[in-house]
Amino acid sequence: MRSTFVLITTLLSLLSQSHGLAQVVLPEEGRTALLGESVFGLGFYGGPTSGIGLSFRHHLPSEFSYQITGGIIKVDEQLSYAVGLEGQYDFVRSSAARVFFVGGMGYYSYSGDGRNEFEAPARAGLGLGAEFEVHSGFHFIGEALFTYFSDGTILPLPQVGFFYYFR
Repeated sequence: MRSTFVLITTLLSLLSQSHGLAQVVLPEEGRTALLGESVFGLGFYGGPTSGIGLSFRHHLPSEFSYQITGGIIKVDEQLSYAVGLEGQYDFVRSSAARVFFVGGMGYYSYSGDGRNEFEAPARAGLGLGAEFEVHSGFHFIGEALFTYFSDGTILPLPQVGFFYYFR
């Protein structure tokens, strides 16, 4: 719990002090800080809630975004894969940074004989995230989610990703 608070505080502090990275603006009366068109991103993403691997992200021309992540690897006879889906709602958004509410779910598998060896392969979570432009279209994403595992465990856990955006 304390690590989640520290992560959220750090992300918000970076957002407020990152004049060199981005200037985040709140919408004024009658104006919006939203982008007026869809933006797509490809990258790498990893976390215990919403999947690990290659990821596709679509920012709709509104406050909403979604992300699909998946990865698979086979070493010797051990097959591992993870798939996930995430929805995001922006609180603050500019062309170079944003803060958002996130909800996600994923399924993780690790098997050598066709049987999943994870005790809790299905996960779902809710939390907060922040995204910053690092360099010309390349963005870093950090999230902190309270994650529910299918065995009943609930843990505050981080997720991170790197994306390249194009229109």
